[in-house]
Amino acid sequence: MCGRFTLQSPADLIRDLFDVEQMPELPARYNVAPTQDVACVVENDGREIVFQRWGLIPFFAKDMAIGNRMINARAETIAEKPSFRAAFKRRRCLILADGFYEWKKTDEGKVPCHITLKDKSCFGFAGLWESWKSPEQETVRSCTIITTESNETLKPLHHRMPVILKAEDHDTWLDQGLEERDVLQSLLVPYANDAMSFREVSKKVNSPRNEGADLLL
Repeated sequence: MCGRFTLQSPADLIRDLFDVEQMPELPARYNVAPTQDVACVVENDGREIVFQRWGLIPFFAKDMAIGNRMINARAETIAEKPSFRAAFKRRRCLILADGFYEWKKTDEGKVPCHITLKDKSCFGFAGLWESWKSPEQETVRSCTIITTESNETLKPLHHRMPVILKAEDHDTWLDQGLEERDVLQSLLVPYANDAMSFREVSKKVNSPRNEGADLLL
């Protein structure tokens, strides 16, 4: 699964990797948590970065609180699940990150680990987004991170991991006209073992109230 992540990469690197023209202000984040707004790349007459609430609220939901339980969507079932299948066809996004956290079980308790690509570059989680209207007619855009089975590098931490899309697959994933399930599902695989690493970090990350670079010490 993925329940916390980081985004601290320079704006120029993000702009180049995701081919966006307009860059909003993206303060460094070291402890992004569910229900917070997260930066997402969407295709809308060109690529743009928008902010969406983390925790997908299905369009048919009566209460936005359901999104608190939908921070992740399993790659194996998103094409059938009522909460995700429409978004899987038509509302896909890339959720910007450069690392995420998982907790390792030890004899002394759970220890947080920060997981990154070995080259420390930023990347995009495969995501889905949805638009929901409250009873008061307020529109809320929300998103979820797709997960798959872990690669061998991360299995000691957890049996699931977020889907990280390769740069060459961004165009396919964001293509609004593409609805071919087999093509899309083929992208939702574990990232390469030898391209990832992790290390233990401060237990301060356990609380979503904590922020700052010292969480990675």
